[in-house]
Amino acid sequence: MLAGADLVHTHHMRSAPSRIAAVASRLAGRPLAVTDHGLGGGGWWGMLPRLFDRFLVVSRFSAATLGSPPDRAAVVYGGADPARYHPPARDEEREGVLFVGRLTPHKGIDLLIRAIPPDLPLTVVGTGGHDPRPPESGYPQLLARLTDGRRVRFVTEADDAEVAALYRRAAVVCLPSVQVTCYGRNVGISELLGLVAIESMASGTPVICSRLGGLAEVVRHGETGFLVQPGNIGALRERIAMVLADRRLARRLGDNARLLALEQFTWQACAQRCLAAYPLSAAR
Repeated sequence: MLAGADLVHTHHMRSAPSRIAAVASRLAGRPLAVTDHGLGGGGWWGMLPRLFDRFLVVSRFSAATLGSPPDRAAVVYGGADPARYHPPARDEEREGVLFVGRLTPHKGIDLLIRAIPPDLPLTVVGTGGHDPRPPESGYPQLLARLTDGRRVRFVTEADDAEVAALYRRAAVVCLPSVQVTCYGRNVGISELLGLVAIESMASGTPVICSRLGGLAEVVRHGETGFLVQPGNIGALRERIAMVLADRRLARRLGDNARLLALEQFTWQACAQRCLAAYPLSAAR
């Protein structure tokens, strides 16, 4: 497949397929780009990054955290399909809080459960990601205890269509990721981008999330949602209550979010940024 390519774009720089493609492309004289997502592994003592002409990063935070060479880096972000993720009809009611993501401590789901009133519906969509080592291995049990007496529903098997429908039905999406988990563990990389925030915005749903990593580049505070300090339950609770209590505010945030998603965060826009950032030699 590499033989007929004018340019090679790999993902996960340190993965075996990316390394093989990098060496083969360099030997064949083909331009080479990479989008890294934080996967671990060796870098051939600093030699591996030198094989790539361009680093197409998913956020400014990603570029700084993963050490992409500034002179070879371009931010392309990511996107959502605006046809799949779209707002509901104006006469459709929205209700409750939605979380979408892996059920891991660094996602801060325990904080979100503590932040909402017991009678407020919360839907948690996610699977996997459980750490087999204690105490993190007990996180599912912790979440189960916290939900006692609350209107919390876990959705562990949902296809893309169902997730899109949940975005449309939710009054607000909350992503309370943390740098320090409830077990006291520091998280090196919590949110490189935040595709859930982008999908929510495309759905016209306000987002309340931590001012953390790439999330702060996607969500505009006071315009498409709100940013809160990681781990601040009081601030999270206050912003949720604010959005749920003011329908005009919620609609304004949602409308702005949809517009911003259409302007900057579609896959077509992402592809255009990639094309603009590819090495010039690829056009030959």
